[in-house]
Amino acid sequence: MSNPVAVFNTSEGTFKAELFIDSMPVTAGNFIKLAKSGFYNGLHFHRVIPDFMLQFGCEFSKNPNDPRAGTGSSPLGNIQDEHPEDAKFSNEPGTLSMANTGRPNSGGAQFFINTAHNSYLDWWDRRTPSAHPVFGKITEGMDVVKTIEGLGSRSGRLKAPVKMHSVTIEE
Repeated sequence: MSNPVAVFNTSEGTFKAELFIDSMPVTAGNFIKLAKSGFYNGLHFHRVIPDFMLQFGCEFSKNPNDPRAGTGSSPLGNIQDEHPEDAKFSNEPGTLSMANTGRPNSGGAQFFINTAHNSYLDWWDRRTPSAHPVFGKITEGMDVVKTIEGLGSRSGRLKAPVKMHSVTIEE
């Protein structure tokens, strides 16, 4: 059985990512449930920092100018941190990683796409207290991810809104 693929249809184009349901069932499963429910459809990327990451999945980002964008939670609640010893996927370019508040078990709907190798965010790296489990990797459309990255800024504010029209799951 192969892993499912998420198809991200954005205002800047489409990209796809393999979701590591086989080795990250809690985190990838949570993302899949949210995608299938339509939760991500119509949201905007709310934080994009070049040479770092693109963050997405806040319920308040339907309006890209909402000052609450980036502070929302998940309709499914928080999930347990997933740190399997046999699935040490590093936060390298093109990976999808669970965002959190910095506290244990605080991930939910928000995730980010690494555009640089952010190994200090790996759950096993103790250089910082941040621990962000990787649950997927871009397989097609990295050029679209780079286009979105180019609309970001050092502060994370986007130069132009980037809307997620839909996220669908191919199984």
